[in-house]
Amino acid sequence: MNSQPILGNEAIAIGIIENGCRVVTAYPGTPSSEILAGVMKHKKRLKRDVYTEWSINEKVAFEIALAASWTGLRAVVTMKQVGLNVASDPLFSAAYTGVKGGFVVISADDPGPHSSQTEQDSRLMALVAKIPVFDPSTPAEAREVIKDAFALSERYKIPVILRPTTRLCHAVQSLSIDGAHEPDDGIPSVKFHRDPPRWTATPKFRNLLHVELNKKLKDIADEFSDSPLNYVVNASSNGTMGIIASGVAFQTAQQALQELGARVPILKIGTPFPLPQKLVNSFCAQFETLIVLEEPDVCIEIQIQDRSHVKGRLDGSVPGAGELTPEVIFLVLSKALSEAGYQVNQPPEDPELAALIKGLPLPVKPPRLCPGCSHRSAFFAMKRTFGPNAIYPGDIGCYTLGTNLRAVDTFVDMGASITMANGFFQANRLVKDERPIVATIGDSTFLHSGVAPLINAVHTGARFVLLILDNHTTAMTGFQPTAANDYLADRMEAPRKVSIPDLVRACGVGYVNVADPYDQEDFIRTLKEAQAHAQSPDGGVAVLIAERPCTLYDQSPILEHPVPVVITEECDGCRYCTEAFECPALVLRPDKSRVDIDYSICVDCGQCIDACHKGFIIPKILEISRA
Repeated sequence: MNSQPILGNEAIAIGIIENGCRVVTAYPGTPSSEILAGVMKHKKRLKRDVYTEWSINEKVAFEIALAASWTGLRAVVTMKQVGLNVASDPLFSAAYTGVKGGFVVISADDPGPHSSQTEQDSRLMALVAKIPVFDPSTPAEAREVIKDAFALSERYKIPVILRPTTRLCHAVQSLSIDGAHEPDDGIPSVKFHRDPPRWTATPKFRNLLHVELNKKLKDIADEFSDSPLNYVVNASSNGTMGIIASGVAFQTAQQALQELGARVPILKIGTPFPLPQKLVNSFCAQFETLIVLEEPDVCIEIQIQDRSHVKGRLDGSVPGAGELTPEVIFLVLSKALSEAGYQVNQPPEDPELAALIKGLPLPVKPPRLCPGCSHRSAFFAMKRTFGPNAIYPGDIGCYTLGTNLRAVDTFVDMGASITMANGFFQANRLVKDERPIVATIGDSTFLHSGVAPLINAVHTGARFVLLILDNHTTAMTGFQPTAANDYLADRMEAPRKVSIPDLVRACGVGYVNVADPYDQEDFIRTLKEAQAHAQSPDGGVAVLIAERPCTLYDQSPILEHPVPVVITEECDGCRYCTEAFECPALVLRPDKSRVDIDYSICVDCGQCIDACHKGFIIPKILEISRA
């Protein structure tokens, strides 16, 4: 058998292809991004005809996949947990209308959170929307459960959510990738059939559909009580305590029990909603104390009918926020077991190792923009132009790291920089606060959810500068194409690409300009021009598009015109360049006497020349001429 290490997200992708899915749409976001990439890889390997798309946002992705399901094809949409917020309108509606072909919504949660603005729980969104959830614990299980998800969706004509988490998405497991579970019989002969009481249901019919949905959930809960995805390990163990666990926490709990030297029954829940009440009630009745381990929030715990002897997040026995790491679960179970009268092993202590770790000189290094990043140059010019007193609403993307440069004052969600700028303008107008307002947003984020806020700002007469940071790709999540690129998800040529300047003009913006942030002098001049327009009697929102490709995505502009630099002996270690410009290639010596260049990561962009107001960073060619 051809067994090889497989990433969790790729295992999910294999399951999608193996089980006859024909349409897969997505919007990138960690930890879900590799799923669609895996689908594109394995559809070629297995020679499957599957339509794949990086959609402009999660709502669009959801509705395209939903339409495919309504024709009778199996379809999948993938996103991260906050993306499910964007898709919530069709999510809630699709639960009522139901589906035809199997429809699986993959929403990857981020307990921690590691790369998200919240650690919200997609299972709770499913509970409110009344959509069943599968919660796998390993990459292998995630791959296998795709088959169950499609089957359940088609059996009950209902959308189904598959909820992996960061640790599963990015875990690696050795899996066989030979063949496929089912032969490819070709695309089924299906087509969309009109069904007005369902697909175009009015409020009266929606009420009937709601009754039908409730009946489906009751039947699914009964079915889940006999599902092999829900089972007990250590069932023969005697004692007064039991554990209910799901997802990655189930695997971690088994590891913790082994280290503690305790053997306790664990009910593994692979279908957290609707909760298999018969199975759970039967398990709970056997014990005086129940510990519930789930993340990132309470979904199983709140569905348990008798919680009088349940310990979990609700009573503080399990931390109410944060990831359930092995260390956290070890401490939780150690305390609970000791209180229940179990003898447990104490955590191993190594004073020598602890002292060594404590003494390591590990400086705290926050995430920073990459060497040569054009966003840094744009932020630097922006701060030089408008100073520290301006208001800088920011947005979601790698450019959120502009907060390190004190160039991002707010970020809420995708597209919020524009609406926040509008809100600040309207509020400041009332209180006569005349500070400049300069908002920043990336190209992908602008296309995702910036157009409607911009139209609103123009229509309501707002006056601020909007800086669209166009680096030609969705850089933060792996260089996925946007609608402004000339290629599609599968790298095929796009029938047509969207012009961001034309789109901005179509929103009614009177001032639109494009400039290269590497050209600091011209960029600052254009920023001042944009601000002048915003404040002129006939002005309004002014948009400047900072256009230069991401250095990790396309290095050709730098390779064509490299500017290697050196730092002269006069450098006095004032730290202005390391703090105001913050390029990782600029390194302050431990004794703080001067700054050096780390040539192992320097990309020869030459942008740091402007970052030293004393003139101590110069082109290498100039140093040679001086010598």
